[in-house]
Amino acid sequence: MSTRWLPSTFLGRLHPDTRGKILQTGTAVKYPMQRTLLRQGDDGKHVLLLTDGVVKVVTSSESGYEMLAAVRIAGELVGEMAAFEDLPRSGSVIACGDVQVRVIQRGDLEGFLTQHPDAMRELYRMLSARLRWANQRRLDFQAYDAPTRLARVLVELSQAYGLPVAGEPDGRMVLALALTQSELASLAGLKLATAERALANLSQLGLVERNYRKIVISDTPKLLDFARIVGRNPY
Repeated sequence: MSTRWLPSTFLGRLHPDTRGKILQTGTAVKYPMQRTLLRQGDDGKHVLLLTDGVVKVVTSSESGYEMLAAVRIAGELVGEMAAFEDLPRSGSVIACGDVQVRVIQRGDLEGFLTQHPDAMRELYRMLSARLRWANQRRLDFQAYDAPTRLARVLVELSQAYGLPVAGEPDGRMVLALALTQSELASLAGLKLATAERALANLSQLGLVERNYRKIVISDTPKLLDFARIVGRNPY
């Protein structure tokens, strides 16, 4: 992922002057692939502002069950819930590749937001969008069958991380993000075996192609239709 932040992200929403100031707040840190940036259960006194790269948010139950809760891209904040609530981290944040962040202490972030109401407003919008996404997932779990639920997740992933396949017809997108089938299953709220069958179903319909940890959306318009999504997902 490049440092051109998408308009849907926190950094992408900010006025250039405000964005420049928050990019001078905190400390710049680089992390390699698979490094754990934040760990579930740790005390949360700081947030991470992703300036480059992609991370995944993973939560684990006391029984050891692990679930991929979200994916976050450059331009987004992570770790804000624990920092603002002064509670332990509710999940672990793991680098999907090389990642660059600004480590911002809670007090510094609160001071920045107080001085820049426009950034506070965009933070509210970011949190609202995440709540909307979580509510939609809860509805999807009850309203749709497994292939449709997986298709809806793939549409969202393609809109956030999809890249046109060079030299291929319009509508073919490759996800610039490596996910295991277990991680896809977690995002769709499916058991692994169910997700594997759903993915095979989508492949048989010519909607996706699956290679080792790489997914190609074969026909974006048809996948949107199958997933019962009209237009671009607002969150």
